[in-house]
Amino acid sequence: MSDPLIAAVRTIPDFPEPGVLFKDITPVLDDPALFQEAIERLATPFTAAEVTHIVGIESRGFWFGPTMAARLRAGFVPARKPGKLPFTTLREEYALEYGTDAIEIHADALGTGDRVLIHDDVIATGGTAAATARLVQQTGAEVVGFSFFVELAFLEGREHLPEGVLVRSVLRVE
Repeated sequence: MSDPLIAAVRTIPDFPEPGVLFKDITPVLDDPALFQEAIERLATPFTAAEVTHIVGIESRGFWFGPTMAARLRAGFVPARKPGKLPFTTLREEYALEYGTDAIEIHADALGTGDRVLIHDDVIATGGTAAATARLVQQTGAEVVGFSFFVELAFLEGREHLPEGVLVRSVLRVE
């Protein structure tokens, strides 16, 4: 039996460059029933984790993250590219194939005793998610899980995430 949520994800060949098969999840966002189903599948594995905050990674982590936070009765913290947040920030740099990038959160967004679920739409190589985990740990908060809509498993991004932390994805591409 076909899964309507997974069936709604479009594959766009050669985007953003030749040879890449891009997984477009915008049809899920356009359908209220599918969107609600996505939220349930993303949030349900973490209902017993006593999550206090969801950290959504810019920018597509903002698509599901705030609604997941409401579902889990948790706060939402945006993790953004440098220079996008208006208050004092903490910053974590990470390596890219060619060069480095960084992610920031407000310095007062999290603290000791907070239990954090990190969310993004896709995990590929895991660099951004791992950097976000290190950033959360700088605050004294605990990372209790990672939630992704699409996992590009062949890139082995999970291998770069902290050991012993629950990692869940709705769609796994081998």
